[in-house]
Amino acid sequence: MKVLKRRFLAGICVGLVALISPRTTIAEQATKYPSRPIHIVVGFTPGGGNNIIARLFGQKLSESLGQPVIIENRPGAGAILATDYVAKSAPDGYTLLIGASGAMVINPAVYARLPYDPVRDFIPISELGSFPLILIVNAASPLKSVSGLVAYAKQNPNKANYSSSSAAFQLATELFKQKTGAPIQMIPYKGANDSVVAVIAGEVTTTIADAGSVWSQITGGQARALAVAAPKRMEELPDVPTMKEAGADVDAVLWSGILAPKGTPPDVVRKLQDEFMRIAKLPDVVSRLKLLNIDSVGSSSDEFSRIIASDIARWTEIARIGNVKIEP
Repeated sequence: MKVLKRRFLAGICVGLVALISPRTTIAEQATKYPSRPIHIVVGFTPGGGNNIIARLFGQKLSESLGQPVIIENRPGAGAILATDYVAKSAPDGYTLLIGASGAMVINPAVYARLPYDPVRDFIPISELGSFPLILIVNAASPLKSVSGLVAYAKQNPNKANYSSSSAAFQLATELFKQKTGAPIQMIPYKGANDSVVAVIAGEVTTTIADAGSVWSQITGGQARALAVAAPKRMEELPDVPTMKEAGADVDAVLWSGILAPKGTPPDVVRKLQDEFMRIAKLPDVVSRLKLLNIDSVGSSSDEFSRIIASDIARWTEIARIGNVKIEP
């Protein structure tokens, strides 16, 4: 009986160790984090705004945490490949995602099926930057205002069209159509630059694009900015009204943020959140992003979570009303 009792107690002790050890390991990992290189995955090719954000913040993060931060570009399928890759990565804080609003809130609104769930599979860490969108026409176009564009589209429903290179720009324009009743038809293009060039070449009537894609054409006199789809005017374009000022209640600011796989230890998330919030406020980071017409943000994890949830609901409804669906 004594032998059985000792074995029984020993079994209990082993069970308790098994229960406690994983928690202890997670706590220890969080305390020592990071102890090896951090990988930040970007779902786009090098050179774009999301890639620049990743490298700028990654460099500052490496300097403060004392570990290399490696930027991995995994472009393809509208960032679906990269997003799915990170969703299925180990939740240890060593594989992070630069998640653009296209992948995190637009794709769920328009794709019938996705290999990842932006809410179920991720922990938002911080929104890093926001991108104002601009409605443009060819500089030689007789259209000089939003009201003029809407009137032209209603008078010429078979001629008025717009270029779009992604679901994000398509839904932004669908929102414009829903708010104004302008019957403009989409013409698809491969990339944002191609979409803008189509306006310059006179192939389409208009487009909505991020400031980075269209800035050189506006300042170079090839494109005319009719309105900014943001709550306030851009400092660099003080004479260009917001959509609301122009009579169309359209707010379509896109964003880019940093996320971790669901299950990442809370202490690690908190540490990363605090670092990214600090980095976003650094004067050289703010000025560097400003040159690219990107507003540095640096939100908390909770704030970013609320933005994602709100945007998914909003864009899903816009896609439903506009009957915008993409089959994978």
